[in-house]
Amino acid sequence: MMGEPAGLNPPLTIRRVRARAVLPPLAHPHEMAGGATGSAPLVLIDLLTEEGVTGSSYLFGFAPFALQPMAQLVMNMGAMLVGHALVPEEIARTLRSSFRFIGPQGLIGMVMSGIDMAAWDALAKSVDLPLARLLGASPRPFPAYFSLGRTERVVADAEEAAAAGYRAIKVKIGYPDVRQDVETVRAIRGAIGDDVSLMVDYNQALSVPEAIIRARALDDEGLIWIEEPTAADDVEGNARVTRETRTPIQLGENWWGARETAQALAATASDYIMFNAMKIGGVSGWLRAAALAATAGVPVSSHIAPEISAHLLAATPTAHWLEYHEWTNSIVQESLRLQDGQVAPAMAPGIGLA
Repeated sequence: MMGEPAGLNPPLTIRRVRARAVLPPLAHPHEMAGGATGSAPLVLIDLLTEEGVTGSSYLFGFAPFALQPMAQLVMNMGAMLVGHALVPEEIARTLRSSFRFIGPQGLIGMVMSGIDMAAWDALAKSVDLPLARLLGASPRPFPAYFSLGRTERVVADAEEAAAAGYRAIKVKIGYPDVRQDVETVRAIRGAIGDDVSLMVDYNQALSVPEAIIRARALDDEGLIWIEEPTAADDVEGNARVTRETRTPIQLGENWWGARETAQALAATASDYIMFNAMKIGGVSGWLRAAALAATAGVPVSSHIAPEISAHLLAATPTAHWLEYHEWTNSIVQESLRLQDGQVAPAMAPGIGLA
């Protein structure tokens, strides 16, 4: 699975990689590091081949100021790949060797993931298959949760999401006082009813002792999970929180590849894990990490990029929840659709992005 897919002989040849920075508007403001934003900072990636097949993907840039550096990195890395065979493992090997002394994290790791995803999209298109089928899986719907930022409208937004058909909603908390966290959760529960699942996300905001205090305060609120209560790279600290609270702990969106996944699984750092395709290593990195999760029997959910995550969850033995958002709806020709609280991957060849 990691090398050249069967039936591609000879492989495609990379002609060019291009990138475009865009800021599409959001229907709901989302909480970022610098506050709530009304747009989604995205870098669109196209990998063109000599054979006329173009693979596409995108990266979420977190902040507008990161878009141009990311786009430039995409084009710089793409220039290294011109004339290379379109074989994901060989592409990764070439890029890793070039950036060995910088490290495969941060913008470097994200851009490498974006190129990997575009490469797999091109491979699937070249054999006229949805990505999930190329990976040996059957495309199927997954229960989807809708993510909301920590804004003044969060209760009203949660109510609107439930009315739109979402059967699960995730909200960001971490207010100055734990009582505000509990009050917010209860207010949202009152607005969405008992039939809609609820998750919360602390975005690594708490110390380990504070995370334990707050998680215990939320233990009777019927939450599906508490996400990233403390620093994502504090494996032992998260393991302690997991041991000392009843509500399941969710980690993984900020792991860089299978090695960090293995370390967290070995320490039982969380009850559930989630992968971010643009940090875990694209399609190739996700498959490696998902195999580790399957061996450990740990449920895997997705973080952002629902278009590709839906395909990858189909190839994940312990698939759990799909995170859905509308960040790309204004720029893609056909967006994924929610039906009966579930979202299925596109059936078009490749990822289904246009």
